[in-house]
Amino acid sequence: MPEGDTVWLTARRLGQALAGHPLTRAELRVPQLATTDLTGMTVREVVSRGKHILTRLDSGLTLRSHLRMDGSWQIVRTGARWRGGPAYAVRAVLGNPQWECVGLRVHDLAVVATDAEHELVGHLGPDLLGPDWDPAEAERRLRAEPDREIGPALLDQRNLAGIGNMYMAELLFLRGIHPWTPVGAAVDLPALLALAARVLLANRDHPSQSTVGGQARDGEHWTYLRAGQPCRRCGTTICSAEQGAAPYVRTTYWCPHCQPAVENAAPRSS
Repeated sequence: MPEGDTVWLTARRLGQALAGHPLTRAELRVPQLATTDLTGMTVREVVSRGKHILTRLDSGLTLRSHLRMDGSWQIVRTGARWRGGPAYAVRAVLGNPQWECVGLRVHDLAVVATDAEHELVGHLGPDLLGPDWDPAEAERRLRAEPDREIGPALLDQRNLAGIGNMYMAELLFLRGIHPWTPVGAAVDLPALLALAARVLLANRDHPSQSTVGGQARDGEHWTYLRAGQPCRRCGTTICSAEQGAAPYVRTTYWCPHCQPAVENAAPRSS
């Protein structure tokens, strides 16, 4: 699933193409919205909320979309050929005389009143890249389940919105925290949250994501997708294991030397 900075950048680019212009084309190719007509409505803005994209219209309506694992928005000049997927994968088209935005395999399409957006995203915790970012509230939500493993807790968008599997692994490495550490035993949660905000902010304006600060020539990450390779810091072999409960199981990566396990928190590694 895309990280929060990827979703933020997607929303910004959609806004650059659509905001301030009436929709001359608005197709929602999912059964529940097949008769919904947004044509003629002007796009006020496009914003991200966690991993949700909210397209707000001057009519007082909002279109919500979600990328999940395989979705994307492609932006092309109006009249240009779409790329990136077959026609049957297109679930939304929003266009004006200059640009067409094509939603390929986008998920969770819904149209609600803008003042009722909370019905769709109100469950989310503070957004790391949003105006509502509140590290104290994020910490409070995390600490509400002190026995929960810190890895899945960071991925739970109800605690804080924007962290995906890559950032979870990288942030915990940078803070020296083993992914199976209980939240209640994690060292210095405020520092972890401050680091999360800094890293996502540093990466949000470009599609590539780096957490190594230019220190490595053979990749952009410390542990993510590097199982079996030597740690960039200490040379210890990076480990990986599945973590979390179905249907939210993810593969987690860590360095057993730089992120020592706490008692009774030893996962199966590979």
